[in-house]
Amino acid sequence: MSTTHFSGPVSSVAGFQSGSGSIENQTAAQTLTTADNGKTFILADAAPGNITLPAVTNTGFRIKVITGFAITSAAAIVSAEGDNMEGSMIVAGAVVTVDAADQINFIQTAENIGDFVEVISDGTYWHVFGNALTTGALTATG
Repeated sequence: MSTTHFSGPVSSVAGFQSGSGSIENQTAAQTLTTADNGKTFILADAAPGNITLPAVTNTGFRIKVITGFAITSAAAIVSAEGDNMEGSMIVAGAVVTVDAADQINFIQTAENIGDFVEVISDGTYWHVFGNALTTGALTATG
């Protein structure tokens, strides 16, 4: 039996090119492009701003956002099209439903360093999974 080893990231998901897999500090609002696929964003400023996702039709596009600083101004992951975020987050041990949401919010004063949200597109929906230590640290709004 032979084993295949990969020396880098998978090059495509349903024909979509994967990104660099790099880590970026988020210190101001930004709108992502397909070149941002695979990146991890660290909320690294008191007012890190929102991250707006590219079109959901980019099948296989994924990012992760992690709280890395005590934020004093709420930040969000925003779907440009709206009403297409689905999934769940575990917040203080309780499941928070994400149902036809427009954005996922990181709430100032409730956040904990290490809280995170991951989103991935299947071409129709942004599938969301997140985890936060403190009640109210992550919310989904429509």
